[in-house]
Amino acid sequence: MPKKIAVAINPAASFGRGRNAGHQAVGFLRAAGLDVVVLEADDYDALRRAVDVTLAAGVEALVVVGGDGMVHLGVNAVAGMDIPLGIVPAGTGNDVARLLALPLNDTGAACRRLLAALETGGRRIDVGRVAAGGETSYFAGVLSAGFDAAVNERANSWRWPRGKSRYNLAMLRELVSFRRITYTVTADDVAWRQRALLISVANGQFIGGGMQITPDAVPDDGWLDMFVVKPLSRLRFLAVFPKVFAGKHTSHPAVEIKRVRKVQLDAESVVAYADGERIAGLPVVVDLVPAGLWVLA
Repeated sequence: MPKKIAVAINPAASFGRGRNAGHQAVGFLRAAGLDVVVLEADDYDALRRAVDVTLAAGVEALVVVGGDGMVHLGVNAVAGMDIPLGIVPAGTGNDVARLLALPLNDTGAACRRLLAALETGGRRIDVGRVAAGGETSYFAGVLSAGFDAAVNERANSWRWPRGKSRYNLAMLRELVSFRRITYTVTADDVAWRQRALLISVANGQFIGGGMQITPDAVPDDGWLDMFVVKPLSRLRFLAVFPKVFAGKHTSHPAVEIKRVRKVQLDAESVVAYADGERIAGLPVVVDLVPAGLWVLA
């Protein structure tokens, strides 16, 4: 009997191109002999509910087609469960797909990789866990709280431009008015006050469509990498920023990366994002579930 899998499609991924990628992926997987349950909905919450119902009814894997928002949905649907998550990248950022070295901008190649992983069993990676406002959620890549999260807030409020340029333009706009933040940080039971532009807690390497903020992060080593950018002038920040795409910024004196197991972040009027999705205002507590996510990669 063919394996029964669920494929969740975000029709809005990459400004509508995700729908085509989703249907292409379904056709490819069905041609390979899989029994595919297609899940689509008009909004994110409805799709999340459909995923939960389908997983409860029984499937052998969940595949998401889209960007990091769809990955976030999938991670939170299967974290801690004995159901693997497959990813067909079709978004703008695709940072978790980069983390897993999945093919980008090639639906057929991504599906072939997924089919191979179904045969070999895939792999286990760690998953970040966030406690905020009495609720718990999970992430595969990076949680951000500070300047980069504020850029996400601004970019998500814009309808134009489309693609990666929207994030970069939102960053430049946010830089005009952004002020340093005073955080209260507790990392592995050590507490201190930290003035910074941003603090991120990373299980993976990438944010913002390929910026390697923590280039040495490994998603299955049992550690989180806490990334701190101390206050910089706007000109110095703009001088450092291009180096982030190649991961060449880590020697800058304003940059600090520390390996931790558990972090609590608190600051006034700061919102946390994880894998590009809005989580909650601070405070948040972040820790790791070792090998908590089974991925088809």
